[in-house]
Amino acid sequence: MVGSLSAIPVVPVIPAIPTAPLPLPSPRRPLGPADRARRWYENELGWATVPGAPARLVVGRGFDVLDMPLEAGRATLRRLGTCPGVPASPVAVQGDRMRLLVAAGSAEELPGLLRWLEWDALDLDLVGLGAGALMDAPPPPGAGARTYPQGAAEWLRPPESGGEVESSLPTMSAQGAGGGAPDLVRLVRTAATQCHRVRLRHPRGRSPVR
Repeated sequence: MVGSLSAIPVVPVIPAIPTAPLPLPSPRRPLGPADRARRWYENELGWATVPGAPARLVVGRGFDVLDMPLEAGRATLRRLGTCPGVPASPVAVQGDRMRLLVAAGSAEELPGLLRWLEWDALDLDLVGLGAGALMDAPPPPGAGARTYPQGAAEWLRPPESGGEVESSLPTMSAQGAGGGAPDLVRLVRTAATQCHRVRLRHPRGRSPVR
C-alpha cells in the first residue's frame, strides 16, 4: 500500500489571487446652461453649435443674420408688422443690437441689394453675417433668463421647436411670390430706412439719449 500511495501525484495548492474591486464610474457632470442650450439647438432645430460658454450658433448654414441697432430694428419690426402675410421669422437682441434671422446666403446678397436700393453710399450700420460668423445663442424658450448673465443674448421672437424654421426666413426667392417666406428686398429696404433715421438722430460722437 505504501508504494501505491507514493505513486499518486501531489497537486500543489495555488493560493487565490485577491481581486481588486471594479472602479465605480465617475458621476456624470450635470449639464450647464450652455450645454443644455447646445443640445436644444442641435436636437430641436438641427442648428450647428460650437463648444464653450456661452453657447454659440454657427451662422451661414441654416440661416444668415442682419445685424442692426436695436432702435432701428424695433422700428423695422413695427413697419413690417403692418404688412399682411409676413411670417414671424426669429429675432434676437443683445445689448443695443438686434439680429434678424434671414435665409442662408442673404448676407452675400446684402451689398448688391443696398446698391440697387441706392443706400450703398451711406454708413447705415446694417451688417450681414454669413458663412464663417458665429452668434451668441439666446436661452431656449422656457429656459429662464436667471441662469444666464446680464447682457446675454435673448430671443425677442424665438424659433419654433420642431418646425421648419428655415421656411419662415426672409429670402430673395420670395420677391413677388405672394406667400411663404417674407421678401428679403422689402426687409432690407425697411431696415436701411430705419437705420438711416437712427443715424440722423444720433450722429457719431454723440451718445443716444436713453
